[in-house]
Amino acid sequence: MSNSRLATGLARGLRERCPECGQGRLFRAYLKVDSPCKSCGHDNAQYPSDDAPPYFTILLMGHLVIGPMLFFRFIWTWPVGWVLALTLPTIAVLTLVLLPRVKGAVIGVQWAIHRAEGVVPGAPDHDPVIPPV
Repeated sequence: MSNSRLATGLARGLRERCPECGQGRLFRAYLKVDSPCKSCGHDNAQYPSDDAPPYFTILLMGHLVIGPMLFFRFIWTWPVGWVLALTLPTIAVLTLVLLPRVKGAVIGVQWAIHRAEGVVPGAPDHDPVIPPV
């Protein structure tokens, strides 16, 4: 698999665009994949993302937002109610904004892998049939 194909799929997914053409929208609703693509007709539903986007979103939020927040003085000195009132809505909004972009990135990476391997998801395997002995 070429790195440029992987980077293309990842970038198009992060922008929530069809990994095939880069023009059509990847989602028709918040996290509902729009398939086939309105621009190129590519079946984007063939790339199941399952539990990967929430997992990666939690991982990113924990390392890039929650961890660094512990270094702010107000986290340790303000009353707990104030800290929660300030941080929980911020964390919730950031998580909801990040989740569809991460799902798009996962779909884009799957597109790049399947294109590189020549695999069509959902197609029957073409293993040779071994006759019974």
